Amino acid sequence: MPKVKVKRKSTRIDMTAMSDVTVLLLTFFMLTSTFVQKEPVMVNTPSSVSEIKIPEANMLQVLVDPQGKVFLSLDKQEDRVAVLRAMGEEYGIEFTPEEVNKFKLAPSFGVPIQQMKSFLALSSEEQDRVLITKGIPCDSTSNQFKSWVSQARQHNRDLRIAIKADKTTPYPMIKNVMSSLQEIRENRYNLITSLKTVPADM
Repeated sequence: MPKVKVKRKSTRIDMTAMSDVTVLLLTFFMLTSTFVQKEPVMVNTPSSVSEIKIPEANMLQVLVDPQGKVFLSLDKQEDRVAVLRAMGEEYGIEFTPEEVNKFKLAPSFGVPIQQMKSFLALSSEEQDRVLITKGIPCDSTSNQFKSWVSQARQHNRDLRIAIKADKTTPYPMIKNVMSSLQEIRENRYNLITSLKTVPADM
């Protein structure tokens, strides 16, 4: 008896639908994601069990590195421009439109106001190298940190303040930042921490 030949079926799979779904998902994530702002220094935040989300708009972030140097970042470009001009008026420094534009595009800042013009004259790569060695003065002799925060608050009343410090930063340096905020009657602010992982009970 002759063998029955089984008809071979094509193993080709139409991937058109999967490609369409992939492109749609990629487009969705690109349009809805927010980019993380570049920070001048990397900090390891302390752990906590709090799950309160920090708002993404109207934020003034105070970054304190392990050595106690203070850096600031404002999320809105118009706030940066207004605050820089106000600080220039307070300290008698006039900034050119080119300098204002460069400052507007900078995600973070942290140099004494007297050095701001020379800082803005540098390229972005040179700024990154210089920034980590500076910091905004926040001591009894020259507390420019209070001026920056006061000017930012005057321009944007809805501004929320968040302090992000390294877990190895000495407490007196953090207390100095908090005391400066209290002196200008800024008693409400958030502390940025990382979520502590609690091991499951065996």
